[in-house]
This record gives sequence, C-alpha cells and structure tokens, in this order.
Amino acid sequence: MTACSESCQYSAVRSGVVRNEDPLLNEQSLQAANAFLRVASSTIQVGDFLDQAPADIGRAAGLPNPLAVARAVRALAARRRLEVEDGRYRLIDARALDPGEPESVPRTPRRRRARRKGQAPRAAEATGERRATYADLGRAVVERIIELGRESGEAVSAADHLRRDAKDNKAARIEAEQRASRLFERVKELETKLEMAEANLRTVLAAARGRGATATPTDNEMEALLRILKTPASEGEGSAEVQAGEAAGE
Repeated sequence: MTACSESCQYSAVRSGVVRNEDPLLNEQSLQAANAFLRVASSTIQVGDFLDQAPADIGRAAGLPNPLAVARAVRALAARRRLEVEDGRYRLIDARALDPGEPESVPRTPRRRRARRKGQAPRAAEATGERRATYADLGRAVVERIIELGRESGEAVSAADHLRRDAKDNKAARIEAEQRASRLFERVKELETKLEMAEANLRTVLAAARGRGATATPTDNEMEALLRILKTPASEGEGSAEVQAGEAAGE
C-alpha cells in the first residue's frame, strides 16, 4: 500500500497534477527531501542557485530514481526551501524539513475543463453572434443550385426561341430567293419579247421605207404592227417575219 501511494505521488509531482488529499510527507519522502537539501546546501550558500543539476544532486543523495528526485524537489519548493527562478533552483533556506511541516506555497490550481460543444453556440447566440454551420452551408449550396437551374432553363428557352426564329428566317429567305428567281426569269422573258418586237418593228419600218420615204403606213399596216407587238413570244417567234412580210405587201 505504501509503495503504491508513493508511486502515485511521484507521478503527480512529475506530471504537475496537484493532489490535495495528503499535503504532508511520509517518512520516506521526508528523508529523501532532507537528503537532497543536505547535499545541495553543502556546496553553496543560501541565496545561490544550485551548482549541479537536480538529477546529479539526487544521485549524490542516494535517491533511487528521477521520480524520487522530482518529488523531493517539489516538497522542498512547497515548503520554501527552494525557489524556481528562470528555470533554475535557488536555495533560500537550508533548514531540514520537520515531520508534519505543512506546505507554505499554494499549489497550482487545476485547469478548467473545456467547454462542451453545446455551450459555445448558446454563448454566441446570447451575444447576438452566430457561427456558420454545415446546415447553413448546405442551405446556401441548395439555393445556389436552384438559382443556376432557373438560369439554365431560361437560357434553354431563349435558345429554342432563337432556333425557331432562325428556321423561320431561313424559310423566308428561301421563298424570297425563289420569288427573285421567278422574277428574274420573267424579266428575261420580257427582254426577249422586247427584242423580238424591236426586230419586227425594224422589219416593218424597213418595208415601209422601201415604198417611199414620205409614205405613211396604212391602217392595215398599223393593225399588223399592233398584232406583232401583242403576240406572245412563243407564237411570235415563228410568225413575226410572215406578219412583217404581209404588212409590207399590203
């Protein structure tokens, strides 16, 4: 039972955990602390820093292991025999520890436990601030996806409308090209008729000049000339010269 108690106390001293159940030292710990103090004060004066490492002093004092050295140093510091300054130990009192001597230096208080997960959001809500959560992130992502889907649908609808307009414009262009082609053929046909009428008129005038420059065309000649001008191109091609000859003979 004693060995277990001492081991637990050594562990507590080394890890920095304070135990308040038994602030008094047992006999073995008291002897270890006084042995450490005796060796440490044999080579220095009160007020000086230790001239050796605590482990070396502990070996010289016959302490069995580093845990015992740590516990002895902790006991001496708690009873104002040693003082820690800038990571070094200063001897401030060379008197040996008395049995049952209480600690004069308060122990380091225990650290507060970390807040639970549910407490931080409540404190933030109480101060009017709210931390973003994964739910907020998911909600924002879903809203953005819906917005992008709406924009995509509008873009597809606009593309379909433009495609229909392009199709209608293409059909109107084809129809206009066909109409222009028909009109071009009609113009060519009319030009051909005009050329034929001009040729027939020249023939009639040439025949009329053959009778005399002062001769005036008769009514029959005028009617033949009008018939030639009114005759379609398909019929006038074969009979133009015949009609011109008849007009000239008359």
